[in-house]
Amino acid sequence: MPTKITSDVLSWASIIDEKTSEQAATTGSMPFVNPHLALMPDAHLGKGATVGSVIPTERAIIPAAVGVDIGCGMIAVRTQWTADDVRATGPLATLREGIEQRVPVSAGVYNKTLTDTARARVSDLEEQWPTDGTPDQYAKNWRQQLGTLGGGNHFIEITADETGTVWAFLHSGSRGVGNKIAQHHIKTAQAVAKRYWIDLPDPDLAYLVEGTMEFDQYIAELRWAQDFALANRAEMMDRTLAALAEHMGQAVERIETIQCHHNWTDLEHHMGRDLWISRKGAIRARVGDAGLIPGSMGTASYVVEGKGNTASFCSAPHGAGREYSRTAARKKFTADDLRTAMAGIEYRDSDAFIDEIPAAYKDIDQVMADAADLVDIRHTLHQIVNVKGD
Repeated sequence: MPTKITSDVLSWASIIDEKTSEQAATTGSMPFVNPHLALMPDAHLGKGATVGSVIPTERAIIPAAVGVDIGCGMIAVRTQWTADDVRATGPLATLREGIEQRVPVSAGVYNKTLTDTARARVSDLEEQWPTDGTPDQYAKNWRQQLGTLGGGNHFIEITADETGTVWAFLHSGSRGVGNKIAQHHIKTAQAVAKRYWIDLPDPDLAYLVEGTMEFDQYIAELRWAQDFALANRAEMMDRTLAALAEHMGQAVERIETIQCHHNWTDLEHHMGRDLWISRKGAIRARVGDAGLIPGSMGTASYVVEGKGNTASFCSAPHGAGREYSRTAARKKFTADDLRTAMAGIEYRDSDAFIDEIPAAYKDIDQVMADAADLVDIRHTLHQIVNVKGD
């Protein structure tokens, strides 16, 4: 059940530090944030607005509250195989390498050539560009970005649920082009605030007002970037399943597919009013909505079903949430600590992943306990193979 941090903030987080609470209170105090900001169980300090927050706004949008990885989220596919099938067929390292050969990983690493499906998806996105110009004005190589993973906490995994059934599971967003779109509109909002002498508690809380040209352009390009993120995940999933099919020697049966954003803004109806709901590190969880909540790279992830909690604006957490910053994690943990945490999971052994060690994140079991009135757990997934970028 939530607790009231201030009159403007409801929190589902049992693990939360003072700076995060203060940041959420600052965002919640903005005059157009109504009726309250909802903090998810995985909430932690972010840029401008708290990661793991649901921000309802009336007739205004804070671009930085959506974040720079517009449309970031998850996709999962349930297959016909079991974990024993996958392990018995051949070395897991070969499967991992097969995924890495098909999906460019790491920040700034893109495709050299496009698959037929990627070209078709690029063509659709070109036709859907909603404003003057083209996406090239933000990133000339955006076409090569489609079907690439990135770095940081983005990942591809082969996992198994409580019955042993294998799922392919991955996390990524709108890549460099989404980042450029977001940065442009954050700067536009800050310029508008400066032009009209608007005093802000934080420059990253600069906002755009409904009915203005700046607002309309942001929403149009935001929605395009969210579509890019969906297409990006779909393309990577095709390639991941191709690697899995090669490993298994037969085609994959896509028994169930789930897609969900966790950096997302849309106009929704809640509590008798139309509100712009910005989920910065949160998933939509209406009654019956299927969702995906990943843990860290060595812990459990979850397939969930939404309960439609009204006070949370039908939302739920998007993951474990960091407990240590990347810098703090690198000071505290070692490569040997990571190897211990990843025992039994096939991954690329690299010092680059020390800041992604499970201990740098909140306890995912506690996060899910805090989310008990937001979602029901349908499946618990544990990793067999993990793929990450530097």
